[in-house]
Amino acid sequence: MQLLKVLARVLEYPTEELQQSKDALVAAVLEDSRLPRQNKEQLLTCIDRLCDGDLMDLQEAYVGTFDRGRATSLLLFEHVHGESRDRGQAMV
Repeated sequence: MQLLKVLARVLEYPTEELQQSKDALVAAVLEDSRLPRQNKEQLLTCIDRLCDGDLMDLQEAYVGTFDRGRATSLLLFEHVHGESRDRGQAMV
């Protein structure tokens, strides 16, 4: 369960709070025995970049990746309903 929380945090909009929680994120990844070593290393690299990088640059990259394009949107309703009127009703 902790690993899912780490993955969710990594996919959130970058904030100072996220950067300050680096030690807890790294500890949760290292404690998980189900994740293969190679995937752990990749996730730890991602956490390092998110927590040590310039916050403004990270936020700009996040918006460019997830908010501006339908293909990479993290919102399920965007993929299922696109720009149709059904999207609003489905979210209720």
